[in-house]
Amino acid sequence: MKKVVIVGASGHGSVVLDCILRENQYSVVGYIDSFQKKGRVHNGFSILGTEYDLPYLMEKFDIHGGIVAIGDNWIRKQVVDRIVKIAPDFEFVSAVHPNATVGANVQIGKGTVIMPGVIVNSNSTIGDYCILNTNSSLDHDGFMDDYSSLAPRVCVGGVFSLGKYSAVCLGTNVIENVSIGNHTVIGAGSLVINDFGDQVVVYESPARVIRKRVIGEEYLNKNKPLKVISYKAK
Repeated sequence: MKKVVIVGASGHGSVVLDCILRENQYSVVGYIDSFQKKGRVHNGFSILGTEYDLPYLMEKFDIHGGIVAIGDNWIRKQVVDRIVKIAPDFEFVSAVHPNATVGANVQIGKGTVIMPGVIVNSNSTIGDYCILNTNSSLDHDGFMDDYSSLAPRVCVGGVFSLGKYSAVCLGTNVIENVSIGNHTVIGAGSLVINDFGDQVVVYESPARVIRKRVIGEEYLNKNKPLKVISYKAK
């Protein structure tokens, strides 16, 4: 069984760990995290070091690769890019929880995580480094581009398209034949009945554009001023 690490010892990392363990295709060695102390134990697995330690750790523990378990789409992309430069032989794997349902002719890219209770219907395509969170659903002929995400209990109709780095947040419903652009965020609890373009914040029922959005703008923490995320390892 190939050995892997999880990059990001957070709450999201805990769920990714559960997916990997239950799928039982890889052996987890531990976590990689640039913002937590080396040697700290999280969910029974040690933090082994930072991304900069990966070449040494891969040789020491015979690590094949792993998953970047970071919920923010833009930060996840930055961390993946950093790992590719530091450890070019690191293989990004995907994980599908055994309680997820995946239909026929579904394509799943590398580094993607499909959480428990997810339904992906036939002929859908999911790109690289995507997240389909708990009890979300992607109906037939759906398309998720790289680094996009569906939050828990998102429900989208057939022939849906989600652009790169875009996020559909908690409990949103999307009717069929809708297309969402790149770097766009659909706010929690929205009802989406129209297409939306790039770099906008959209919410309400029916959903409407609230404002433009800056690439890299934080979106997972409420009641905080606008902040553009630039990931820097310690």
